Amino acid sequence: MKILLAGATGAIGLPLVRVLMALGYTVAGMTRQGKGVDDLKEVGAEALCVDAMDRDAVFSAVGNFRPDVIIDQLTLLPANPAEVIRSIPADTQLHKVGGGNLLAAAKAHGVSRYILQSRGFYLSAETGHLADENAPLRVRAPGVVGESCQVLSDYENDVTQSGICGVILRYGFFYGPGTWYRPGGAIAEQALRGEAAIFGEGNAVWSFVHIDDAVAATVAALDALPGKYNVVDDDPLPVNKWLPAFTRWVGAPEPARLSVGESLSLAGEEGLYYHTALTGASNRAAKQELGFSPRPLLWKNHV
Repeated sequence: MKILLAGATGAIGLPLVRVLMALGYTVAGMTRQGKGVDDLKEVGAEALCVDAMDRDAVFSAVGNFRPDVIIDQLTLLPANPAEVIRSIPADTQLHKVGGGNLLAAAKAHGVSRYILQSRGFYLSAETGHLADENAPLRVRAPGVVGESCQVLSDYENDVTQSGICGVILRYGFFYGPGTWYRPGGAIAEQALRGEAAIFGEGNAVWSFVHIDDAVAATVAALDALPGKYNVVDDDPLPVNKWLPAFTRWVGAPEPARLSVGESLSLAGEEGLYYHTALTGASNRAAKQELGFSPRPLLWKNHV
């Protein structure tokens, strides 16, 4: 089986390439010029220097490699989590244009399976309930968050209606090696500087997933029934529980508590939304259909 992976050198991309290569698949990874080329070559994958925003380049890459499967793991996140809200519009455009280019190329060149990274932390559920696969993305969220959700929702629908076997993986917040959420990661460093803070009540429920568990679910999606799957762990927790536990886990001071007004001034409406409105997700379908078995949240014992 030939697999083309877009976003092949990101937090999940490179670990996924390593596993796919070890399992004997023929893998080509899309990346821009630079270190990503060497990262792919050293694990034995073919490196395709392609800008996903360049439609002609994407069509050429897909036409030349002729993959059986395309996996879209494209994201555009900053190194500094404090800049995440400002980065969302560019990330949204990448999904809208870059993702659109990939899907169009897949249809044009007879790709048989299309696996899409979507977001299990942006699902809408009633307060106190976990979102299942029927839950919509939060298209009514404020500002750039709602815009991102609308583009992702449209992309999910396009994949579902493409005529290709489409698998949509709605991942939780990634943690573990290569992510923000790990000892030595960006969120830990922020906390060690005394900059961790809970906005408002901090009652938003977050669902995480360890990066290695996300990789395992993605590999399972190569043979899964088409549809949507929430790839999240078994430990959804509100911000006012998981963030203090995380700071204890990494040996940092307890997070500050900021009022709604202070939070709006510091992080804007979208930043406050992350801490007061998100709901967790259920992984029941992923367990049943993908054999998904996530590890416990690594800092859960510090709650």
